[in-house]
Amino acid sequence: MKKIVVRFCGDSGDGMQLTGNLFSSLSAILGHEISTLPDFPAEIRAPQGTLGGVSGFQLQLGSDVYTPGDKADVIVAMNAAALKVCTLGKHYHDHAIVIVDTDAFTDKDLEKAQYKTDNPFMELGIPETVQIVPVALTTLTKEALKDSGLDNKSMLKSRNMFAFGLICWLFDQPMDEAIHLLEDKFKKKPALIAPNTKVMVDGYNYGQNLALSINQIRLESSVEKNQKAGYYTSIAGNKATAWGLIAAAEKSGKRLFLGSYPITPATDIMHELAARKDVNVMVVQAEDEIAGVCTAIGAAFAGDLACTSTSGPGLSLKSEAIGLAVMAELPLVVIDVQRGGPSTGLPTKTEQTDLMQAIYGRNGECPAVVIAASTSANCFDFAYEACKLALENMTPVILMTDTYLANGTSLWRVPKLAELPVITPQSVPEELKGHYNPALRDERGVRYWAFPGMEGFEHRNIGLERDAEKGTISTNPENHERMVQARKAKIAQVVNQIPDLRVQGNASSDTILVGWGSTEGHLHAAADELNCALAQFNYIHPLPRNTREVLSQYKRLIVCELNTGQFAAYLRSQFPELPIEQYNETQGQPFAVERIVKYASK
Repeated sequence: MKKIVVRFCGDSGDGMQLTGNLFSSLSAILGHEISTLPDFPAEIRAPQGTLGGVSGFQLQLGSDVYTPGDKADVIVAMNAAALKVCTLGKHYHDHAIVIVDTDAFTDKDLEKAQYKTDNPFMELGIPETVQIVPVALTTLTKEALKDSGLDNKSMLKSRNMFAFGLICWLFDQPMDEAIHLLEDKFKKKPALIAPNTKVMVDGYNYGQNLALSINQIRLESSVEKNQKAGYYTSIAGNKATAWGLIAAAEKSGKRLFLGSYPITPATDIMHELAARKDVNVMVVQAEDEIAGVCTAIGAAFAGDLACTSTSGPGLSLKSEAIGLAVMAELPLVVIDVQRGGPSTGLPTKTEQTDLMQAIYGRNGECPAVVIAASTSANCFDFAYEACKLALENMTPVILMTDTYLANGTSLWRVPKLAELPVITPQSVPEELKGHYNPALRDERGVRYWAFPGMEGFEHRNIGLERDAEKGTISTNPENHERMVQARKAKIAQVVNQIPDLRVQGNASSDTILVGWGSTEGHLHAAADELNCALAQFNYIHPLPRNTREVLSQYKRLIVCELNTGQFAAYLRSQFPELPIEQYNETQGQPFAVERIVKYASK
């Protein structure tokens, strides 16, 4: 087969995220393109066996993979609740293979999952075309580990490894690579390597030796399609973001500073950076969101590459301090990993609902650069780009990602530092020594950057309005208007540093799908099916210089977003003449390609 969709689902404690990550990593090593969707509940640990506690991990692997898939071809359901959630949520096709742990379908399990009869398959109305594969995962796992010395609770935790081995057999994946991944995963807990390896191998052999009534699935490798030779791996968006920041610090010759506060789903960025003292990364976990961004502003004043990471609620709290960075004209990277809101909302689900907040959500005329990543892998590229734009233009840059990108993984070619674009931090000319003030600018309108410790460049930087010539405090009306226009012009000229908007798909079609950020894969797949054009925006403020020229060529513009129409409203404000339609969803989940196609086909 060319590509296939697999979904693992079970209790939050069943290790579905671990199993999915191991299988996606194995797939990437073997040269398959991947796209993943971890889907876990907001509850820390819902009661075992209940519908509210079901955790899922879906991935699509193969070639020409753009999304985790609308519906699964293979389901692994670790209990009765998982089967019910997957069935009622229509997470699999009518011809899917559904592997179930028969030991987790007792009367008590059915009661917890709110079944009304003792026949869950008939009650759920599962079509006869679905191939149910019953496997006594719990019993087989216990049998495999009976001589391991582990207690019953520890043995039950290894059920997911039996399922992993079985799936490796189903897809004819090599056990040596799987064992290597497992050893690497448990290297800090070596006592767990042997029992989990045995269970995984037993799962593989169970499928092979008993000749299960399902055929093995062999996927074509996509490794030959990769345009560049190099080292490929799977990477999650948050990790890619952290590594992009590290690379930018190395390239720019600046120390990386992150001032942040833990918040779902952005916390992993802070975790990743905190572990990298070996490359001179400094991380401060502040007492709150406001303190986090303020420590970063202090680091920017001191000459560091300063960053702060958060999600929507934290972006709200940071807004006043971001305004200070705009007024002081200091480089600052703000990473917003969007989640379902408002307030606490859906903290483990995805949305694109912070766009207007990122563009306009500060008091006064307070312009900042806003960009967005579109895949888990290119979170690296756009984190790097955010740093480059901030350091070279002395401005806050807001990088938008979201839960789907942050927790999901995709195939990534590890770049060499020499391949990355040059970063030239804005520095103050030596000839200004002795008569420097913070109002001085270059020919682009970008102010010069001097910081403590530079002899002859002593100065004050303030949050009050400054005189356009002297840099001192000013309340003059005409001067304030001049400074408002200067800060606006500085952001506007960034358009000269970003690429033009590129049309994908069938550029000669009358219809174009328009999106921004993380919806690219789903819109790409939909555009292929519709044979229409696609324009996906990564640069939001300012927009690419050829935006009007590109969009005005199409009779039908369908802006697709995971919100109620924020980007569509933004485009209308910039180009009121364009005939913009909207397709919007706010369900806490990525788009389903089939729904986009259905709407666009009207």
